[in-house]
Amino acid sequence: MTVTPATPRRNPVPGTPRATPRRPPPAPTDPVALLSTPIGDSGLTAAATLRRVGPRLGIAYVRDLLFHLPRRYDDRRVMETIAQLMGRAGGEQVSAKVVVRSVRVEQGFRRRIQRTVALVGDETGEAEAVWFGRRYIERRINAGDHLVLSGRLKKRGFAVTFDDPEFQLEDAEGDLLHAGRIVPIYPLTAGIAAARLRVAMREAIDRAGLAYPEYLPADLVRAETLVGIGRAIENAHYPADPDALDAALRRLAFDELLALQVGMVQRRRQRVRSTARPLVVDDLRDAEVTTAIRGSLARKLGHEVELTGDQRAAMAAVRADLGRHEPMLRLLQGDVGSGKTAVAAYALALVAGAGRQGALLAPTDLLARQHAVTLAELLDDLGLPVTLLTGSLSAAGTRSALEAIELGQAGVVVGTHALFQDRVRFGDLGLVVIDEQHRFGVEQRGQLEAKAGGTAPHVLLMTATPIPRTLGQVLYADLDVTDLRTPPAGRLPIQTLVRHPAEIDRLWRFVAAQAADGRRTFVVVPAIEDSDDEGAVAAKSEAERLRTLLAPLRVGLVHGRMKAADRDREMSRFRDGELEVLVGTTVIEVGVDVPEASVMIVEGADRFGLAQLHQLRGRVGRGTAASYCALVSDAAASTAAWDDLVAGRTSTETTEQARLVAVARTLDGFELAEADFELRREGDVLGLAQSGLPRLRIASLQRLDHRVLAASARRHAESILDDAGELSDPGLDALRHELAAGWLEGIAAGEPASGT
Repeated sequence: MTVTPATPRRNPVPGTPRATPRRPPPAPTDPVALLSTPIGDSGLTAAATLRRVGPRLGIAYVRDLLFHLPRRYDDRRVMETIAQLMGRAGGEQVSAKVVVRSVRVEQGFRRRIQRTVALVGDETGEAEAVWFGRRYIERRINAGDHLVLSGRLKKRGFAVTFDDPEFQLEDAEGDLLHAGRIVPIYPLTAGIAAARLRVAMREAIDRAGLAYPEYLPADLVRAETLVGIGRAIENAHYPADPDALDAALRRLAFDELLALQVGMVQRRRQRVRSTARPLVVDDLRDAEVTTAIRGSLARKLGHEVELTGDQRAAMAAVRADLGRHEPMLRLLQGDVGSGKTAVAAYALALVAGAGRQGALLAPTDLLARQHAVTLAELLDDLGLPVTLLTGSLSAAGTRSALEAIELGQAGVVVGTHALFQDRVRFGDLGLVVIDEQHRFGVEQRGQLEAKAGGTAPHVLLMTATPIPRTLGQVLYADLDVTDLRTPPAGRLPIQTLVRHPAEIDRLWRFVAAQAADGRRTFVVVPAIEDSDDEGAVAAKSEAERLRTLLAPLRVGLVHGRMKAADRDREMSRFRDGELEVLVGTTVIEVGVDVPEASVMIVEGADRFGLAQLHQLRGRVGRGTAASYCALVSDAAASTAAWDDLVAGRTSTETTEQARLVAVARTLDGFELAEADFELRREGDVLGLAQSGLPRLRIASLQRLDHRVLAASARRHAESILDDAGELSDPGLDALRHELAAGWLEGIAAGEPASGT
């Protein structure tokens, strides 16, 4: 027999200090000081846990915890007897007051899953409460305890079971938190349980939330009949009734909208006080520039071109703006192909022709290079060269561009975020044009505008994502807005069809026929890999399948996990004709301009938003050939069913169906913006999440009452800001602090939502 000696104990070296666990400093007793205390040092229940998992929830300080608002609320106030539950249907959420008769623990397969069963009852009958995988329940309840239970009801005959219920001792000190009330349901992450977070939240409210310093002026609170901020915080988490909850959320929504409007009014007033060097354009120069742009477009399209009425109106507005001492801040919004680039070329030509500099900022390297080529063509007859500055330039190319920009020799500059670099110095920057403006925040715009030196440059923003009119009045209150609604003459409409997956083989035969005529096809799918979105077509596997199915056609692949350079390279191959088919995710929504692309196929189209579908469709129809967009979806039973829905022979029943029907019926992005506004329940209205504005956490501009609140917030913002756009009244110090360092931080500054 072999005996393995025991491992000797390792005694510490004499004099070596023992490691001691970190002891947080004493938590502040002052409620205001506690707000800015790191959550791990707060002394709250679960403080150590929240220190670890808080970053994943956006919780770093006690203030963050107080404004970690529920994603929904479960009304568990109605108490029923066991006898009443015997007559209820299974699957419903129910609550009851019961007495624990007994508790037992059962071990599942190989003791991995614990099942805890409590026999409970009242004067009308008995039931079971069952918890799977939740340990130590048996340590928290005992026979004889009076409980409030809330959970999903399961029925087997007359047997009643509470499935994984929330519970609380009825005679426990303090308020009910988990059952028997309107219960908050919070966003969670691995490592913290819902009940533990509720306890920590209740404690944080008691110690700091109720004493949260009021930052709105008293007369404003009275005028809008708002509840105090401390009471709003408590009732946003633990409302006594629905009315208290509504009042709390109304207060918080108003505060968000006020912060948003303060930022907008502030920027507009500061812009009015800023000084730009006016550029007076006479009729002769105006005619020279517009004639050159029309001539370039005519050469490209092979026929005479007339500017649309919307383009002429936009150019007139830009011309007037450039002639003022007040810097222009104009938003040009219109569908893909509506002629925004021609208007931008007009503005850049006026500025560069006067000896100053204009810069166009694009979100991607590929789009910047595309703009550089297009602008060079449009401005060629005027003798205005275009300088490109992107991260993909060679070292020599970058040095040459930087030198030309600094010396003022580069009259028209096109670039990406590379233009933000400190080493980029303009000789005389007079105009900034920002394409896809929702990709850039106010702060980023400011970085480029600051390169104009002592005077403010004129700014022209462009977007192909129209905003519904009712929202534009709120969201673009600090901008002058020009719409391009009329497509250029001769632009062929895109035929849009909705097809069932069972008929997709016919589409592939059509793709092959188009390729034989020199046309190209986009194929857009919802996921990158098969595991990303269960049941969704995935880009990688679909590209492999189509390479076999469509051989000898050449099929490319692009998706969001590729390096930007690799993605641009693949898009360039498609643009240059080295690929006939390009499979990808929505990364192709904004990017390569391929006049030869005549077909857009969107698989799993019901998984995309209306705005995305419209933008994807805009990738085709840019040349002279007839173009088609096929939306493939099984949200209806068959292609015939889709045809009936689109034709109006049957009504749409689901939001997914309604989105596809709306896209199939119209090409007007402004009309679709209004349709999207009606279809969506919350939030991301036609790209609102990417509008370059902060994502509002409580306020929903889709709600009529919140739009009324926004109008009120606008009036108050106008009244509390001085002529310079500042909160100069000492009575507004608390509001100024809240906007700068409180829960409203970033909204007034115009910081975009994450991911934009």
